Amino acid sequence: MFKKIAVICALKNHQAQKIKNELLKKYSFFDLDIDKQSSIQKAYDQQIDLIIAIGGDGLMLRILHAFEKKPIAVYGLNCGTIGFLMNSYNHDLVLENIAVAEIARIHPLRMNAWDINQQVHSFIAINEIALLRQTNQACKIRIVINQQERLACLMADGVMVATPAGSTAYNLSAGGPIIPFGAEILALTPISSFRPRKWNGALLPANCKVIFEILEPQSRSVSATADSREVRDVIKVEVFQELKTNFEILFDNNHSLEERIIREQFMN
Repeated sequence: MFKKIAVICALKNHQAQKIKNELLKKYSFFDLDIDKQSSIQKAYDQQIDLIIAIGGDGLMLRILHAFEKKPIAVYGLNCGTIGFLMNSYNHDLVLENIAVAEIARIHPLRMNAWDINQQVHSFIAINEIALLRQTNQACKIRIVINQQERLACLMADGVMVATPAGSTAYNLSAGGPIIPFGAEILALTPISSFRPRKWNGALLPANCKVIFEILEPQSRSVSATADSREVRDVIKVEVFQELKTNFEILFDNNHSLEERIIREQFMN
């Protein structure tokens, strides 16, 4: 299925480097460095159609973002801490596992954020888009969904919109729900909500548009992040599903993303 395969590993992870060297020695894979722009162009020039990411979920997200303008399928091998988006490493079965792997197709979220200077910043997120207070004061945020006001004022440390793939990450830590993959639902989750005190968030259709308007931005400044990309001092943030972009992540047979999300809900 895949004709040209490249390998990228977490540079500061000795185990990941060891696995990469084993794979390069055994197979005719291309060696790429995620920190070099030339490697990204090389992947396109060589018509790479699969990248093996050796590390953790952080590396997976970096690779997806690095190739977001023209996505390349990614198969992850876990050498990190959690590895929710990764697979177990078996030296003798790498190609066999890839051949029968299940492909999860993910549409990211698009964030358009306006700062206090009226400049617009646009990024995509695979996991979540989060708004966070920048000072010791709680932020005040008006929430509009599909042009209808749903909360006149949320007073909290912040709020986020998470995808099903990201629902087990920051969203879960903040008390948000785990969403089955393929449910076409997004999680709107407050972070340490003060008012309304009993509001625990909401589940939204994936095709809706969410607008956050920052109240009192001068005294209650707020930042917005799309995964790891941050915009400071925002006054308005628009969030919606980016259907033009389609990421493909490979998971070992019988260990699909759907199965991992179900399993996560029964772990202690």
